[in-house]
This record gives sequence, C-alpha cells and structure tokens, in this order.
Amino acid sequence: MVAEESGPGAQNSPYQLRRKSLPKRTVCPTKTNMEGASTSTTENFGHRPKRPRVSGKCQDIPSAPAEQYLQEKLPDEVVLKIFSYLLEQDLCRSACVCKRFSELANDPILWKRLYMEVFEYTRPMMHPEAGKFFQINPEEYEQPNPWKESFQQLYKGAHVKPGFAEHFYSNPARYKGRDNMFYYDTIEDALGGGQEPHFDGLIFVHTGIYTDEWIYIESPITMIGAAPGKVAEKVIIENTRDSTFVFMEGSEDAYVGYMTIRFNPDDKSAQHHNAHHCLEITVNCSPIIDHCIIRSTCTVGSAVCVSGQGACPTIKHCNISDCENVGLYITDHAQGIYEDNEISNNALAGIWVKNHGNPIIRRNHIHHGRDVGVFTFDHGMGYFESCNIHRNRIAGFEVKAYANPTVVRCEIHHGQTGGIYVHEKGRGQFIENKIYANNFAGVWITSNSDPTIRGNAIFNGNQGGVYIFGDGRGLIEGNDIYGNALAGIQIRTNSCPIVRHNKIHDGQHGGIYVHEKGQGVIEENEVYSNTLAGVWVTTGSTPVLRRNRIHSGKQVGVYFYDNGHGVLEDNDIYNHMYSGVQIRTGSNPKIRRNKIWGGQNGGILVYNSGLGFIEDNEIFDNAMAGVWIKTDSNPTLRRNKIHDGRDGGICIFNGGRGLLEENDIFRNAQAGVLISTNSHPVLRKNRIFDGFAAGIEITNHATATLEGNQIFNNRFGGLFLASGVNVTMKGTSLTNFRCEQRSVPVQDFKCHTCNTTDRNAICVNCIKKCHQGHDVEFIRHDRSVRPTHFGP
Repeated sequence: MVAEESGPGAQNSPYQLRRKSLPKRTVCPTKTNMEGASTSTTENFGHRPKRPRVSGKCQDIPSAPAEQYLQEKLPDEVVLKIFSYLLEQDLCRSACVCKRFSELANDPILWKRLYMEVFEYTRPMMHPEAGKFFQINPEEYEQPNPWKESFQQLYKGAHVKPGFAEHFYSNPARYKGRDNMFYYDTIEDALGGGQEPHFDGLIFVHTGIYTDEWIYIESPITMIGAAPGKVAEKVIIENTRDSTFVFMEGSEDAYVGYMTIRFNPDDKSAQHHNAHHCLEITVNCSPIIDHCIIRSTCTVGSAVCVSGQGACPTIKHCNISDCENVGLYITDHAQGIYEDNEISNNALAGIWVKNHGNPIIRRNHIHHGRDVGVFTFDHGMGYFESCNIHRNRIAGFEVKAYANPTVVRCEIHHGQTGGIYVHEKGRGQFIENKIYANNFAGVWITSNSDPTIRGNAIFNGNQGGVYIFGDGRGLIEGNDIYGNALAGIQIRTNSCPIVRHNKIHDGQHGGIYVHEKGQGVIEENEVYSNTLAGVWVTTGSTPVLRRNRIHSGKQVGVYFYDNGHGVLEDNDIYNHMYSGVQIRTGSNPKIRRNKIWGGQNGGILVYNSGLGFIEDNEIFDNAMAGVWIKTDSNPTLRRNKIHDGRDGGICIFNGGRGLLEENDIFRNAQAGVLISTNSHPVLRKNRIFDGFAAGIEITNHATATLEGNQIFNNRFGGLFLASGVNVTMKGTSLTNFRCEQRSVPVQDFKCHTCNTTDRNAICVNCIKKCHQGHDVEFIRHDRSVRPTHFGP
C-alpha cells in the first residue's frame, strides 16, 4: 500500500494531501529527506531513522495555505478523528504525506479499533511464520504498534462470519480497498473458495456455533478462530453425525487453532459411531492443532484419533477433557508431537498408544481421569517427557502387552491406585521421574514384564515404593526410594529383578521385602533408616544380596525367616537397633564376606531352628554377642573374624548347635565362645585369643566337641567349665586353664588304656576321661601357676 500520485485536476483541490510530482528546482536538504521518507505497511515504524521536520527557512517550495494548515496547524485530535474514518489502505497512504501524518497515522489506538473491527481479537494475534500463531500483551511488546504489525501479518484471508458476507459485498464503497478479504457464511464455503485470487490459504472463523458441517481437509489450509477474549471458547464447531474434523492426505501443512471442536452425537449408541471421532488424523498428513478445546460425548471412539503410517500431527496447547471415551488415541504406526496439552476427566485413558504408535509427548497435564492416565499396549511406544500425571482413578501410567514407552522427567502422583503399572510382558524405560503419594505402590511390575526403572524419586506412597510380583523382572537402578508406608521394594512370587545402586531409606516399613519364592540380584544399594528390617527374606525366597550398605535401621539389618534363603555377600551391615542379621525358622542363607558391625544388639542371631552358612565375615563392635545361636538352630560358621565385641564373641544357648570352624575370635569383652543350656556345638580349628574373659565358657548342662582349637592369651583362662559339664576334646591347645573348682593346672596326664601321654592340660578333679573316654592318671602338677578366679 503506497501513496498514489495526484491525478488530473488534483492541483485545484484546496486539501491536496498527496505528494505532487515536483519540477526541477532547488530543494533544501531537509526536503530531500522528506521525499525519501514515505512509509508503507511493511515499514518498521519503531526503528525508522529520525528525520528533521521541514523548516520554514526553505523558501523554494512554498506550501499552499490549505495544505500547510492540514499538515502543520490542524490539532492532532482533529487529524486523528479524520483518520478514524479511514480503512487500512487509506491510513497507510496518509502516513506517506509527511512526518506528522506518519506519526499520527501509526497511532496504536487507530489501528486497534480497525484491527478489532476486522479480526475481533482483543489482543494482537501474531503470525510471524506459517503454522505459528500467538497472542501478545501490547504493553509488553517490543514494537510500538503491534496492532498494525498483526494486521499486516493477517491481512490476506477469508473470513467465515455468518450474515456478514451479504452486507460486505453489497457495500463495495464502504469497504473499498479490501479486495484481499473474502467473507463466507459457512466453513464449507470457505474451504471451497480456496481458488479465489489472492487467497493465501488463511481462514478466520468468527464468533459463533457451526453445526454439522462436513469438514474434510486435504489441502494445506490455515483455519483459526477469531473472537474477543478467550477465542477458543467463542468459536465452536460441532458435529452430531460424523467426525467433526477429518485430516486426509494432502493436509501436510494444515493448521487449525483457537476454536472448540465437539462431537456430540444425537444417538449415543455405539453401533452408529464406532468409527467416529471428534478430530481424526489419517495417513500421510501432519497438520498442526493449536489452542483448541476438544470434546466428545460419544461412548466409543475417541476425542482425537491419530491413525496410520505417516500420520504425524503437532497438537499443542489443546484441552482434551470431559470426553466419554479415550482422550487422545494414537495407533497403527502413527507418530506426532503433542506438547503443553491439558487432558483430564476422560472416561477411559487420557492418552492411549497401541500397535507401534510412537508419539513424542511433552509437558502435558494429564489428570483426574476416570480410568488410567496414559495407557500403552500392544507394542505401543512413545517418548513422554516432563508430563504431570496425577489423580487418575487407576494407574497414572499403564504398560501392557509388549508396549515399550520411554518416560522421562514426569511427575506421576496422587493416583487412586498405583503410579506406574507394567504387566503382561510390558517393557518401558522410566527415567528421572518423580513418583509419589499414590494410594498403592509407586511402581507395579508383574507377569513377565521387564521395564527399566532408573534415576527416579519414588516416595511418600500410601503403600510400597516398587512392587514386583507374578514372575516380574526389570532393572531397578539408581532410584531414591523413601518415606513409603510399606517396603521400599517388594519382590514376590518367582519375580527376579535386578536391583542396584538405589537409596532405600526412611520407610515406615522395611527397606526390601523378598517373599513367596522371590528372587533377584540386589547389589550396591544403600538401605538405611527404615522402621522395620532393612532387608526381609522369607517363604522360600532366594535373592542374591551383594555389595550393599545396609545401616542405621530401627530394627534388624537383614532378616531371614520362614525358610528364607539366598546369598548375602560382600555387604556392609552396621548400626542397627537390633541384630545386623537374623536367621530363623528353617531359613538357610549363605552369608559370606560381609562386614557386620556397630549394632545395638548382636551381629548375627540364629534362632528357632535357623540354619545358614556363615563364612569369611568380619563381625565386630556389636553391643551384644557377635553371633548368637539358640533354640535348636544349627548354622555353620567358617573362617569368620569375630572381634572387639562389647559382649561375647559367640553365644550358643537354649539347645543351640552348630559347627564353628577355623574362625578367629578375639578381643571380645566377654567369653570368646559361651555355650549354655543344653547346647551342643562342634568347635573345630578355631583360634580364640586375647579375650577379656575366658576363651570358652561351658555352663548349665551344655556339652561341646572341641577339636584342634587354639585358645590362648585370654584374661580369665582358656576354658571355663561348670560342674557336671561333659566336654569331648581332641587336640585342643589351652593355656592358663582353670576349672570352676579352681584346681591347680595340670600339664600331663596318662591314659592306662590307651597307654598315651597328652600335654593338653586337663584338670583331673573335673574331667577324668581321656579323648577316648577312658579313665586317666594324674602325672604332674604345675605348682608354679597360682590359681586365679575365673569369670566375673
């Protein structure tokens, strides 16, 4: 839109505002600048170079009195009032007259009035490039006149404005200059008018409700709602018989935005609408759906269906809510980008991905669904990032039947059941999510499913953190699991996950609970500060726990009971209020190469018919015995170092048994080995030394078999025997021996039956049998050693 030259006879007009063709004459420099300063609609007014006003000193081109009056003396308010009657093209021509007119003709208020008359928007709608629209706050925009800039960007277009088309075309003089605008009464007419000259593929649908139009889009058109205030709420397109919008091949670059799209069938029965959706995107098309409100009251189908190879839309800033079936349905190899949408209160899944669908879904708000939040199944995939998924009736995210989504940095919380549910051979990668405050477990894995759960925070659940059952598998790695009402991780019914590098702490129950034949490899985790046991293993379970740090629990560190088995190796187990390890009721674990220390009770407690192979461990600095064996338990202890206990080394009582072999038991505050109350262990090749009491104490009708042990340098003697105690000794070396009757030490005795002499220092006043059970003869007393008191 440029200024036109004056026509014939224009010189006689008293108000000639347009520039004339000037004859050759001397022109002052300021006039030359004025001539080069004509504006157009494409000129950036805010950055136009500053130009000097025409000075009265230049007398070569005198202005006519009327022209001078209009340009210089007429008040701004009057000029603005005159300009308010002009349309956009005439207003731009007026801006070319002089600097003053240019400033006044670019007044934002003039352009706002003109803009709202054409487009209805109460805020400028910017359209900087194809497929991109956004509204701005004028006062925050960097340019001085966003209304004019938006007008220029939206100028060529068709307008669907029912009842206005007749008025527009019957008043050509009133709307002179708007040859690039077309008006229609229906959307169908506008779509059919795409062959009009100057049509730029841009359709504005103005305020109103448009019902039962057949909108099949197979060209790259742009359709946008135009209304004041909240645009999408005032432009409503609905259908009661068929899919409201259908995008077909050829609509690769189509755009639909800022409107409400509804499918509201009169007949609610499923049989008439089983293939209908509110918005349908088919093969080989990739439209943009932007800032739309999408609703469907149909009980079958979905609000949005994206189906078929090459279906790849961009759906952003949309509200897909209150639908009577699925919200967003992506299937049959469809893809697409879905960003910043709100999906809520749908009868079935908010998002449903199946049959190799593979969308990219970012920053969506998926909440208050009457079913699951996101459901992927039947080989469905997808990349889900930074979504907020909460308060859905079933799981926030469900994976089933070979589905394999990737879920990254999402929040999944306050689900009425669980957070994530993976079942029936589901897979998936769940990485760096926050999963919290769900009514059931934060993550459920079952029925041969094998997901990866990595780097998540799983906390404050009303039940457990991660629950793996029914032959579930999975990699549970690097998660922070805390504050859950039940176990941080629960493994049961033949499940066999890999659990590693997690922090499992501050739970209201136990840390890791393995039961009902649960399995799994549990390694390099830190399990601490849980209310119950750090790790529970029970009912036929056989996990492998390796290189974990299990500490600072309010009860037991690792608890094997009711036939709990498995392997516990190379762990650090320390600072528990109860024992570091407990084994009971038929449990038979392999416990090896662990450090078990700092407990407020014992190191290892084996009771109620417990078993176990306890080998190569270091057990020290516990408040009570390093190892307790009682009540018919029968473990095997080999090559352990049991030392620096604040009580005894090993305590065996109440019918306890066990094989103690090749252990080093030293520097304990009480007896290295205490055997009491009908117990009968076998001690073989142990070294019991440097204790602060006796080496071995046997009391209260207990018996023992001592074979090849070295017992030395204990403060209260090597062996303390209560009266009536029967001990079988073979090759045991004692020093500083004392009996309960404080008899003098004996260095030699001779068995007449065996005809052998032994130097193992047996007191003949207490034990009158040789190794074979025969009577012995006292040979030599060592009177040089003064009897000492034994025991406390």
